Amino acid sequence: MGEAVKVVAKNSKAYHDYFVEEKFEAGIELAGTEVKSIRLGNVNLKDSFCIIKEGQLSVLGMHISPYEKGNIFNKDPRRPRRLLMHRREILRLSGRIQQDGYSLIPLSVYFKGPRVKLELGLAKGKKLYDKRESSAKRDAKREIDRAMKTRNR
Repeated sequence: MGEAVKVVAKNSKAYHDYFVEEKFEAGIELAGTEVKSIRLGNVNLKDSFCIIKEGQLSVLGMHISPYEKGNIFNKDPRRPRRLLMHRREILRLSGRIQQDGYSLIPLSVYFKGPRVKLELGLAKGKKLYDKRESSAKRDAKREIDRAMKTRNR
């Protein structure tokens, strides 16, 4: 029987701006007050990204609001946070990122049992015409669904 998974935050903008090709799970190195703040849902993944530097995987731009009852123990909301993955996975990702146009983008933050996990996506950036095309497909699907719904009444 698996552990309970509770999604705290999603980065919906990532699917709009990138083609997500592969997903990975990583742990995050956090302070105690940051975990409490995440438990309350005070986390924002907008404009966040991951880098690999000297064999270490880090997430930048992830905003965790200060915990109200945390006083002096609160950390900087936008500080870089180390991600925890196996070394061979990090090296494999490093090789893929150095290829043309690949990025590591945080997709969601969730609790897996008592631990905070980050879902990463190996993604390739979308061009403007790709974004238009995907929104046109979405609109067409919505119209078809609407027509089917009214027809089946």
